[in-house]
Amino acid sequence: MILDQRSMESIKVVALQNAVEHNGKAKAESVTGKVAASNPEFRSNLKNILPTIRETVMEINALSLAEQRLLLERLRESIVTHTVDPIESLHRSSSPVLPELLNASYGSVITRFPPEPNGYPHIGHAKAAIIDEYYARTYGGKLILRFDDTNPLNEKPEYYESFILALEWLNVKPDIVKNTSDDIEILYKYGKKLVLDGFGYVCTCNQKKIHELRSAGVECGCRMDTQRSGDLVNEFFRGKFDQNEAIIRYKGSMSDSNTAMRDPTLFRIIKGNHPRLGNKYNVWPTYDFAAPIEDSLDGVTHAFRTKEYELRNAVYFAILERLELRKPIMMEFSRLEFRGLPVSKRKIKPLIESGIVKSWDDPRLPTLAAMKRRGFVPQAIRKFVLSLGMTLAETKPPFESLEAFNRKLIEPVSIRVFFVKDPVEVIILGASPREIILRNHPSLDLGSRKIQVCYSVYISQADAIGLSPGNEMRLIELYNIRIDDIKKEREKLTIVGSYSGDEIKPDVAKIQWVAKDDARAFEILIPKELYLGENYNVDSLEIWKGVCESYADGLKPDSKVQFVRMGFCRIDHSGLAIYTHR
Repeated sequence: MILDQRSMESIKVVALQNAVEHNGKAKAESVTGKVAASNPEFRSNLKNILPTIRETVMEINALSLAEQRLLLERLRESIVTHTVDPIESLHRSSSPVLPELLNASYGSVITRFPPEPNGYPHIGHAKAAIIDEYYARTYGGKLILRFDDTNPLNEKPEYYESFILALEWLNVKPDIVKNTSDDIEILYKYGKKLVLDGFGYVCTCNQKKIHELRSAGVECGCRMDTQRSGDLVNEFFRGKFDQNEAIIRYKGSMSDSNTAMRDPTLFRIIKGNHPRLGNKYNVWPTYDFAAPIEDSLDGVTHAFRTKEYELRNAVYFAILERLELRKPIMMEFSRLEFRGLPVSKRKIKPLIESGIVKSWDDPRLPTLAAMKRRGFVPQAIRKFVLSLGMTLAETKPPFESLEAFNRKLIEPVSIRVFFVKDPVEVIILGASPREIILRNHPSLDLGSRKIQVCYSVYISQADAIGLSPGNEMRLIELYNIRIDDIKKEREKLTIVGSYSGDEIKPDVAKIQWVAKDDARAFEILIPKELYLGENYNVDSLEIWKGVCESYADGLKPDSKVQFVRMGFCRIDHSGLAIYTHR
């Protein structure tokens, strides 16, 4: 039996679905049964297609779980446009598969989302928040939003608010909202205890010396001076030392192959105005110290963090061990970012501070404010995040995968309208003025609009330059025109054509247009990759200038539209839209 592309895709979808359900390893027997059940023709020729099924399963099992999920979504996108069949039904009924929690009982699970308010939340934060909330709701538990606000030099009130608004937009609803700074005195108490119990020390070495000794795996004299530890720690927390004069370090092992355990910093002195506490405190815990204690005291049962913290897990559990505090279960997942869209504030903040990028909601950025402004909907981000699962593979999924989820959701609510870039006037001879009614959506009832067409329309310059006298074109939903003449004066094109009938002809180019009497000046922002490798892309924002229908210019901000033959956009304000995707 020779299998066509459609049949091969159907088999691959079944195998991929089975692999995702079994943590990346499809089972040939199960796949064979589902393939046979999906198509009578497959059942009657099962013997002949068995080698193909087995080969497909082997190919899929060689992929990572993340790659399997992405490939599954792409194939579903292809198949869903065909007639409904068992494979499409499988797509519609499928749900994200995340691993079960270890040692979890319904009603007792507590997770936390602990961002630092040092910038606006981005797509990576969305992944963490959605996973945290998913498990809290799945197990009937609670989600804590805890701001890790222990660096007053980086944090601002607007950043706290940006996370609150982003979570509301994502429909992630924390049960408890708190700040690490709420517990600063408690953290001081545990810091002193750690030192007095012999598991930490005050270090007065300079940064250069600390770095050199850590690299060499050599202990400093401060660690070995145990007699003064009690006096020094009290002086430290009372404010005797100035910024950069002393830190508190954990007594790990300076010979540990895991460099994170080579006496990491637990407290440092930062003199600055904290957005919530002002200048009341100058001694601040690091994330290494605050996170495990806060998780333990807050009752967190399952703590999720990105794989980049993997080496620091040893510090996390060592601190809890020394302080005899309850230990949460730690689970990890890979960091989420896209090629050309770095989530690192090291790359984003300088662009904003220098004015190159004007705001955190600039559509080129990976921030949630930017993605909202660009036209992505929160349901698409949630579906995309859950489709990735809990893989640890450090891969950057293609941005097109997120676009595919978004397209499904905005397509039914996007009004189809005309936009013409770099407009060229077309004067039409022999056509009577007419009023036409255009549907706002080709298949769904989103209303309609009336347009008066007289003797002149605009088409895009890109369409115009491909025309020659004698050519025929069809103005979409209007009529046909035969080109009589093309005039060019001072770089300005004008086309003169004649009405050539209403018949739809298969070989005639179909072109969007805007009636001259109904045209409104309009611009579309086209965001592109923000970075090319390690360098800022100076061409990352393109502006298309042209005209659109008055109906489109009258739509409210945040309306979703599809400009015909261009793509989906979000209306930003009168006269401006932002390109979302194809």
